[in-house]
Amino acid sequence: MDFPPLAWQGVVVLVVFGVSLLIATYSTYAERVIAAFLQDRVGPDRAGPFGLLQPLADAVKLFTKEEFFPAGANRALFVFGPCLAMITALMSSAVIPFGNVLQFGETAIHLQGIEINVGMLYVFGMVSLGVYGIMIGGWASNNKFSLLGAIRAASQNISYEIAMGLALIAVLMMSGSLSLREITFQQASDAPFVWQDIFNWNVMKQPLGFIIFIVCAFAETNRTPFDLPECETELIGGYHTEYSSMKMGLYLFAEYINVFVASAVMSVLYFGGFNFPFQAELRNWLVSAQGLELVTASNIITILGLVGLFAKIFSFIFFFMWVRWTLPRFRYDQLMRLGWTILIPLAIFNILLTGGLITFGIIK
Repeated sequence: MDFPPLAWQGVVVLVVFGVSLLIATYSTYAERVIAAFLQDRVGPDRAGPFGLLQPLADAVKLFTKEEFFPAGANRALFVFGPCLAMITALMSSAVIPFGNVLQFGETAIHLQGIEINVGMLYVFGMVSLGVYGIMIGGWASNNKFSLLGAIRAASQNISYEIAMGLALIAVLMMSGSLSLREITFQQASDAPFVWQDIFNWNVMKQPLGFIIFIVCAFAETNRTPFDLPECETELIGGYHTEYSSMKMGLYLFAEYINVFVASAVMSVLYFGGFNFPFQAELRNWLVSAQGLELVTASNIITILGLVGLFAKIFSFIFFFMWVRWTLPRFRYDQLMRLGWTILIPLAIFNILLTGGLITFGIIK
């Protein structure tokens, strides 16, 4: 008996969640390898060949560590905080179009968990809810340093979400849609030259908006140089000071999943998503020169687009890690000044500039 379309999409959702967890798990390994390379030292090399089993060793350590609840902590909220951070991080990946459509007979499988026409708003909503996990964990810990870290996280996220939303408006003005899938399709091109393919990507039309967006992505994911909510030199460990065992692990995994989601969203919004140069020519060549059926050729292009999108995502993840081990963190006043007095005015200027270019027909 054939699977109904809804069942196939359920399988895709589970695969997306599984891939998100797997990438987050091995991002911890990649972080250590990249840090070792940049600091000219030996990275993980004990657990398995080339240290590849290090994430599994970390998981065993976190699962077997002693559970700890601070005196005076709200036990229910203390557990709920990291769970909420993890759930919202995973749910953000559900609307990202990782590929086009795979066609098998009468069955069409969309390589996207859920397609909704307000996909970008959904991602913003999930990202906004994620800060509640940090706030709840910091407050429930009954620790002044944890509470200060939670307050920093909340104010930082609010400040940079405004600039990020304003940067996104310029993309929406050009696309006229909040659907991530529709935005991806609009960046496809049938141009005969590779530079024309790439010129159709939004990063070529919105370079300032992309710079604002990626800076805000660093702040939203609490990555260096925006890791003030967990600043060791000032707050011991920030909002997760009192956490141990797998509750601590959930906060760490949520951060890496958020890095993966932020990288995927930037790849879709600004770098063409699953589109790649010469995809139309390659499809036509597979049909005309190789004699493949159009459906088979389209499936090959879909798989290549999936691989291309993940190459873009991994490039952004590497950039996140490179910056972490290169730049020092901001002071908190510098962080807030950058958000309110530099990025927000720049984002508003970018909206006005985009509106003017659209009005005069320079960009579409």
